[in-house]
Amino acid sequence: MDYYLSPTHTQRFDLEIKNSQFITTVSRTKGREAAKAFINEMRQRYPDANHHCWAFVAGAPNNVHLWDQSDDGEPKGTAGKPMMNVLQHSDCGETTVVVTRFFGGVKLGAGGLVRAYSQAVQEALSQTEYENVYPRSPVQLKIAYPLLGKVEYWLEQSDIEITNKTYSDSIVIDLAVIERTWPEQKVILTDLCQGSLTLIEPDKA
Repeated sequence: MDYYLSPTHTQRFDLEIKNSQFITTVSRTKGREAAKAFINEMRQRYPDANHHCWAFVAGAPNNVHLWDQSDDGEPKGTAGKPMMNVLQHSDCGETTVVVTRFFGGVKLGAGGLVRAYSQAVQEALSQTEYENVYPRSPVQLKIAYPLLGKVEYWLEQSDIEITNKTYSDSIVIDLAVIERTWPEQKVILTDLCQGSLTLIEPDKA
């Protein structure tokens, strides 16, 4: 599969188990900083909650360096780990899940907590609205000034993201291209510039 799923927007789902309220909030978060910021936002939104347990896959699903989780005061291994397990098997990327718990007075026990947090995330993810996210790679494009207008127009009509522009004796445009569609786009772009361009790609840098 050359894409993964990510939430279209921040979405909330409620679950009650033995008088405890579990509020699951799912959001698209690109990178650790965005994930941490979203977790803090949930803490501020529900300041009276007993726990804000969380798990995130803040990049592509297979990027283990952008995985993390927390029990936030629940017994070790009863919240963050089961939440993370559900998230890992969901094929979601750039996704953070926060389960906010308001304790209802009835203890669930370790097994009960694992089941509750797992269920909260499973039900939330099954109802979440998603969009397809296609992995991107950085490419640097260098062109002369006379080509800027038609190149910018073409880029605006494409699925390529412009991440930066630098103006000097020529114009350097940093792009984020979708790996699946880039080979064909590269040919079109080269023809558009009649070969008068320089492309620097990761494997050629």
